[in-house]
Amino acid sequence: MNGGRQRAPGAGSPALPACSPLKMCSWVLSCCLALQHLAVQASLLCTFHLLLLPALPEGQPRAPAAGELLARSLFACGVSALLQTSLGSRLPLVQIPSFEYLVPAVVLSSHLSRTDGNGTAAASLREVSGAVVVSGLIQLALGMSGVCGWAARRCGPMVLAPSLSIIGLSAYKEAASLCSASWGVALLLMLLTVTFSQHLGSCRLPFCTWPRAPGGSVEPPVPTLRTLSVLLPFAAVCVVCAILQHLRVPWDSPDPAAAPFPWANSTFQPPWLQLPYSGEWPLLTPRALAVGIAMAVGCSVNSAGCYVLCGRLLRAPRPPRDACNRGLCAEGLGSLLAGLLGAAGGTAASIANTCAGGLTQDGSRLSVQVSALACVVLGTSPRLAALLTHIPLAVHGGVLCVTYAVAVGTGISYFQYADIDSGRNIFIVGFAMFMALLVPRWLGAAPAHLATGWVPLDLLFLSLLMVPVFLTGFLSFFLENTVSGTPEERGLLQKTGAGDGERGKASDVYGLPAGLRRLLPSCKAFPCCFLCPGREEEEEKEEEDEEDGCRAAEEGTAAAGEGTRLLLKPGSGEAQDSQPGQEETLAWHTGA
Repeated sequence: MNGGRQRAPGAGSPALPACSPLKMCSWVLSCCLALQHLAVQASLLCTFHLLLLPALPEGQPRAPAAGELLARSLFACGVSALLQTSLGSRLPLVQIPSFEYLVPAVVLSSHLSRTDGNGTAAASLREVSGAVVVSGLIQLALGMSGVCGWAARRCGPMVLAPSLSIIGLSAYKEAASLCSASWGVALLLMLLTVTFSQHLGSCRLPFCTWPRAPGGSVEPPVPTLRTLSVLLPFAAVCVVCAILQHLRVPWDSPDPAAAPFPWANSTFQPPWLQLPYSGEWPLLTPRALAVGIAMAVGCSVNSAGCYVLCGRLLRAPRPPRDACNRGLCAEGLGSLLAGLLGAAGGTAASIANTCAGGLTQDGSRLSVQVSALACVVLGTSPRLAALLTHIPLAVHGGVLCVTYAVAVGTGISYFQYADIDSGRNIFIVGFAMFMALLVPRWLGAAPAHLATGWVPLDLLFLSLLMVPVFLTGFLSFFLENTVSGTPEERGLLQKTGAGDGERGKASDVYGLPAGLRRLLPSCKAFPCCFLCPGREEEEEKEEEDEEDGCRAAEEGTAAAGEGTRLLLKPGSGEAQDSQPGQEETLAWHTGA
């Protein structure tokens, strides 16, 4: 690579996609995009509950019906998404209970199944809900105290690259398990999605001319196949499966191990209308407290990465501190609501929906809000929510494959901004990613090796160390900020002018509604000071002064990359050293 002197992300391409947060899509197109978000969200929700329910104890009374559990999660996710898009980060982020909630919940449920002989599924779910409540409170504290924004702004390319890559790779086991129900169905969905989004991405169907909203700018027709490249394959494959099932043609795997999910043959019919509330308060115990801390930490790392991922895929500026803090607060409120309703997972930014938005170039905030309203409606009808359980398992696996692959590719793309030939960077990336895959594998095979003598502490460590995203984020953040390296090696340099131009765009993308913005100049007291955008410019100026001093000190002691380079630059006989000029700043990220 060329030591961080690359062009800005997205240079040479449109600054924003055709349907961006700053442009008003027609209601017809917005409803189609909302349905696409809902399809991906349904796959993630079903996958979460499919993997959690087998870990619950077998005693009576049994766990609530799948429709009721899905309804509670849908209601909380809808409310959280509305908060996120209106008062939070303002990014078009759909909310789901992410895998960072699943791993600690499975750890707690498995522990209860092993140790409590008289335990029941209902009691275990109450304790999991208690952990979700704890995680929501901790997320609120992390957002209001400014910790999330502080950490996010100190994550350079050498933190983002391995973290985003591992976020995508962390779902490969679940994707393989779901695809094994019918690899033919999963491959058909992937083939259609790749064809529509890549090979036919510029195709504009003449009979799909979307009307423009009043006052909207005159633009070419929307590339229909690319814009709906997830919804159309999803619907087509579901229709094919329904036809084959009606004709009694076997298409799914006969192996029961390929589908170990308990609700496929359930005969219980949930009611049409019901408040999404379990009728019981969550159970708060020391075990729930420990697992809730692990949930909050893991989901905060995942969400911070998702904010950056969403901005990069939509070619928007990197989220400022206040947007990250507000976003985590919105997710904390959603998780708190989910736990109080008795849901099995909290709310976090959906990596799959974000990657689907990047695949389809859909950055419409309105479509996410319409999808959130649909989730709230589905949350009040367990019977309608139960219809989601009829989606074939292989369809869920195909959706995971095509969406999480985008996260892997986006993470890899961040390597271009750092000097990847540097021995320092090679070690950080390799060590962080290798340990993130090794430690969960070892603990999953032998969890008894981690025993401190106090069960809540064991559950805390086990829940954290079995989440690859946390391990990658922690190790790469720690090494990146403690191992010495020049700004050029770390990818923190970019030419002057890019940052100033993008900062204005950031206020447009992440700015709060105008009515609320007028009240912010007087919000200087804690904790509002970390949620208001007025603090950003002052702190950035202070950081630039600090970095200038550090850069001058490092330039006086060592040349760029000296003593850390393992590989030679292509086409040169020796390592190339280059000194950063005065015209460069630390605004590399604003082009993302």
